[in-house]
Order: sequence, then C-alpha cells, then structure tokens
Amino acid sequence: MLIGYGRVSSSDQCLDIQRTALMAAGIDEANLYLEKVSGRTADDRPELQRCMNFARSGDTILVTKLDRFARSARDLHNLLAELDAKGVGFKCLDQAIDTTSSTGRLTISILASVAEFEVALRAERQKEGIAAAKERGTYRKRKSAINLDRVRELSAKNTPDEIAAIMKISRASVYRALASIKAQKDNSNSDVQERADRSPDRVT
Repeated sequence: MLIGYGRVSSSDQCLDIQRTALMAAGIDEANLYLEKVSGRTADDRPELQRCMNFARSGDTILVTKLDRFARSARDLHNLLAELDAKGVGFKCLDQAIDTTSSTGRLTISILASVAEFEVALRAERQKEGIAAAKERGTYRKRKSAINLDRVRELSAKNTPDEIAAIMKISRASVYRALASIKAQKDNSNSDVQERADRSPDRVT
C-alpha cells in the first residue's frame, strides 16, 4: 500500500500542491496524512506519527520533498531507521529517493553518515562557544522554557504522554523536565542531609 505524507510550516500555507502530486502518484485520498505545523521533532508532528504508526510491513510512505518529511539529516535518518525496522519503504518524488531499491539504500547510508557528521559539528561548535563565553565571563546556562512546576503537578496523576498533550510539548521535553525535577529533588535531599550531618545537635 502507498501512503502519502505532506506538511507545510504555517496555517496560511496551502497543501494543495502536495496533495495533488501525491494523488497523481497513485495514493488514495484516504491514505493521505497532511498537516500544517512546523514541528522541530517527529513528536511535534501528530499526522506524521499517525502515518508512521499506520504503515505496515510491505507498505511505502511517499512524500514530495525531504524537507516536508524531516527537519534535519539526523531526523531523516531516525525516521528512515524506524521505517526500515518495520519493513516499510520510503520514496521521495523530488529527490528521487527510493529505499526499496539498492541505489536508494546506498543513498540512505550516505545520509546517515552526513547526519552523524552534522551532530558532531554542532556539538563541537557548542563546546567552543561555551568555552569562549566562560573565558569572557559571560556564560549563563540557558533557562528551561518548560514550566517545571506545572510538569511536577501533572506528573502526580498523568503519564508523560498525557502531560505532553496537555502542555502541547514533545514527549522528549517532558522526560527532560522530569529528569530535571528528579535532579533538583536529589540535590535538595543531599543538602538537607549535609546540613543535618553538620548540625552541632546531631547525636553520634
């Protein structure tokens, strides 16, 4: 089965061109997944997640352009790896990529290498930037944009997936927030214990 996915970044953009191209390629409208969202990660693109979950072994997901499907080389590599594990093929009309062919699989291998290189470069630039800022005395840790108090409150009665839906953030952001909350709690407990150990009234 052919399954189509299309995306535009904002609500004022039109999906008609992608819809027409995908249907011309033989996809039934019932098997089209279209959305208007920027989505930095796959978790931020609900229709993409539905499309990925719906696809079964032997199916092929078709897109018009790679940048409609993924936001970076790393994102593309992760999505294709997930499809490959399910036995689902992938085709792109404009870039002529087809993972059901040997040439297409070679292309994906090259993309994977590019993705790793991209991640390594980004990490190196970040370290260099932090080091330079520390030397200038201007380095400040970036504050989390996530409301940790709200996450803490919701975590009492909700799963991470439910918290992500309520707060309209990705699951990865929820897990990072929960880890930060746990770290804060552990540090607080450690401080309390240290003060107790130092107390002159402590019985030994």
